[in-house]
Amino acid sequence: MKAIWNNQVIAESDETIVVERNHYFPPTSIKSDFFKQSDQHTTCPWKGLASYYTIDVDGKANTDAAWYYPAPKDAAQNIKGYVAFWKGVTVEP
Repeated sequence: MKAIWNNQVIAESDETIVVERNHYFPPTSIKSDFFKQSDQHTTCPWKGLASYYTIDVDGKANTDAAWYYPAPKDAAQNIKGYVAFWKGVTVEP
């Protein structure tokens, strides 16, 4: 699977984990040069506290377009640190 934003592959892996129709990419599969830590956090009742990244490609920022669970609840331990996308990021085979 590939995550693409602003015509750039920002993550690529054959080992994503699908949860609630979102592909979660292993942390080692993201191209970290495009990711900036955000102060944004949200809470999922069963996964726990999510942290966000802003994606910056060629000077164009997509605020809080990626999220991950650094310390998920027990039910979501399989996606610990894995990164998912939204806000216009396309995920395709």
